[in-house]
Order: sequence, then C-alpha cells, then structure tokens
Amino acid sequence: MKLPFFISIPHGSLDVPDEIKDIWMLAPDDLLKDSDEGAIEIYSELKDEVVASLFADVARAVVDLNRAPDDLGGDGVIKSETCYQVPVYRKFPDDRQVSSLLDKYYFPYHEKLSSAVGIHGVKLGLDCHTMLETGPPVGPDSGKKRPLICLSNAETSCPLHWLESLAAELQAVFQEKVTINSPFKGGYIIRQHAVEMPWIQVEFSRTPSFSLQQKGRGLLAALQKWVVDQGIGQV
Repeated sequence: MKLPFFISIPHGSLDVPDEIKDIWMLAPDDLLKDSDEGAIEIYSELKDEVVASLFADVARAVVDLNRAPDDLGGDGVIKSETCYQVPVYRKFPDDRQVSSLLDKYYFPYHEKLSSAVGIHGVKLGLDCHTMLETGPPVGPDSGKKRPLICLSNAETSCPLHWLESLAAELQAVFQEKVTINSPFKGGYIIRQHAVEMPWIQVEFSRTPSFSLQQKGRGLLAALQKWVVDQGIGQV
C-alpha cells in the first residue's frame, strides 16, 4: 500500500552545471547554506512509501524552482545573491544563459509537477523543504527562531482543516509546536500547481534537536495516521 502523495523536493541538490562555472563565484559553504540542507535525507524516508516523487537535479542557488520564471535577480529564480545576501556570480548570466538554464532545469521540473495529477492514486502534492533554524536576512522573520515544522497552503492550495489535522498529528509525534502559514505562507510551486490538485508545503527546521532520520520517520508516521483519520486512503 502506498500513501496517495506526490512529493516534490526542489531545493535538495547541490549540483552546479558546467555551463556557468566560468562566472560562478559562490563558495561550497555558501552553496550549502542556500540549499535545503538535509532535505534529501529527511524526505527519502518517504520515497518508497508514496505513489511518486521528484527530486531536483540542480542547486537552488543556480535555478530556484520555487520562484516565478520571470523573477530574475536578487533571491529570484536566477539569483544574483543568496538568502544571506552573498553574491552568486562574477557576472550575472546573460539572456542566452538564463534561457538555457530555465529550459534545461526549470520548465521540465514544472511540467513533471503538472503531470502528477495524471498519476494513478495521487490525491495530494507535498512540496518538501528544510528551513534555517533562525530567519535569514531576506526571510519574512529575519533573526527570529523558527518552529520545528511549518505547514503552508498559501491560504488556497488545500483545505485549512487538512493543515490543522496534519499539524496535530505532527505535534503528537514530535511533541513540538507546528505552525500553519507562519513563517511561510507557501511558495510558487503550491500556488501555481494548486489549480491542478491540492498541495501542501512542508518545512522542517534544520535544528539538530532531532536527527534527519527521526524527522523523516516521524513525518512518515504522522502521514500514515493522517490519511486514515481524514479518510484520504492509501492505494
């Protein structure tokens, strides 16, 4: 039996393509800080238990799959600086390079997200992230300590009672506060693809108070109980 979910992990990769390495200047530590560190390990605990999954194959600092395609510069889809305001490039990619990056990494990822609605058994998308333990300079909560888990629906991407009931299941597992739409209300992925099927954004704090395995297995346990309690059902 599989959980009826399609999981998206858009920020787990650290890959920088060769085509931009001549203008790239971001140090490995800064690349890691700008990624969703630990996301691969956490959400891989779900990979064999859900209907389908999609892991990005390019670093967030190169192409941010959770941004609009025309959001260029700053902390946008093609970034000029990280969330810590560290410059990414010696020279910002030209129009040809931007188009190439979007065509190679961005649009195919979103096409696969759109196709999730046609996969037998998929009833809900989970856009899966990790977040810094304290809000970064460009965050909505700069300098503030974050909860263990934030669930988001951009106020429209799924019913609010789904978030409330899933938050309760997660709180029971971890004995930690789980917030709803705070500090994140939901990014571009769930906003864009909610017209196709319901989506929830999941953010785990990178706090070391739980291991990556504990986070992944705890999330899985909560989701397994949640689908039964909500009558969503496995396939």
